[in-house]
Amino acid sequence: MARATICTGDEAKLRLALCITELEPGGAERALVQLATGLDRNRFDPVVYCLAARPPQAAAALVAALESAGIAVHFLNGRGVRDTLSVLRRLTRLFTLQRPHVVQTFLFHANILGRLAARRAGISRVVCGIRVAERRGRWRLWADRWTSRWVDLNVCVSQAVADFSSARGRLPKERLMVIPNGIDVAAFDRAAAADLTSLGLRPGRRAVTFVGRLDEQKGVRWLLEHAPAWLARLDRHDLLIVGRGPQRATLEELARQRGIGPRVYFVGWREDVAAILKASDVLVLPSAWEGMPNVVLEAMAARRPVVATDVEGVRELLGPAAESQVVPPGDAESFSCKLVALADDAMLASQLGEANRRRVEEQFSLSAMLAAYQDVYERLAGAGVSIIEPSPLVGEGRVGGTFEDT
Repeated sequence: MARATICTGDEAKLRLALCITELEPGGAERALVQLATGLDRNRFDPVVYCLAARPPQAAAALVAALESAGIAVHFLNGRGVRDTLSVLRRLTRLFTLQRPHVVQTFLFHANILGRLAARRAGISRVVCGIRVAERRGRWRLWADRWTSRWVDLNVCVSQAVADFSSARGRLPKERLMVIPNGIDVAAFDRAAAADLTSLGLRPGRRAVTFVGRLDEQKGVRWLLEHAPAWLARLDRHDLLIVGRGPQRATLEELARQRGIGPRVYFVGWREDVAAILKASDVLVLPSAWEGMPNVVLEAMAARRPVVATDVEGVRELLGPAAESQVVPPGDAESFSCKLVALADDAMLASQLGEANRRRVEEQFSLSAMLAAYQDVYERLAGAGVSIIEPSPLVGEGRVGGTFEDT
């Protein structure tokens, strides 16, 4: 059984409820864990709520990081739309027991259910994290807009996402702000470059690497359809695909059909992304839409160049060096030309990699991200907030499954 910290007098802390759809490794999930574990624990008492079940052990690294930091994690075991009402009831009950001063949510399902549960539990301060320009369906934008009256602030991960949320999502501009992702560059400095042969590549081969979920948003199908053209010009390189998702079997078959199967390596989800990026020559990101892709930040921290489609957040990350590393979505010729130029020119790749690293250090530090969120929470809660004695939190059952993206 997990219990919330009871805070009184001068030792009172702001209780935070951090709510997310699932906790298998991904960009938003890592950002939540960085936030939860990086908060000043003298000022804040975070509890994490996950709408889905506990991930399988092989994908539970983020949960382990939270629990090692002494942060209670509650899994609501949602598996899809059919579980929406039961998840909402359980989340409402847990919020009622914890009595958080601020609820912070991440990702669409958690954003909607988190604000509804907070309203039902009488929690008045709600911050929603908008992590992506939502293009999967207009109904999501409608649901967000219809329930936005119960949200104090929408924190967007990039200016491009804020602009999209205002123009397409029609959310009030006065309740939108931008806090970019941050990254701990020291963790990348500590990582040693991976041995590519351990991932299946033959000795002496070099890697062009994709890291991300294998689904429609990330554009891996488009990447494979056009890969024969640039692989033919890069006879020392193979394509390394790191990640898992619903399209994996289809993508493997596509690689075979395009005649590049022997040069494309699907290695699944990996915990050692920093090491893999340091062993790679270039990161590729052919996404159809984004928010502020963490993997680009990671490649920049690893001093690697990037070839990415010009989608939300990418230019904001790369800054002045973006022109050498972004291409219009769908422009296969430009993508191929920039990728071949970087993979073939070690000096150019090194120059861009160093520029990327400097930009991360100057603009996207983890400490700056944490300070911005902490300031938001304290401003929302108010200096004279009344400290409510929380009740014990009853641990939720932990059963396998995932809250499906519908």
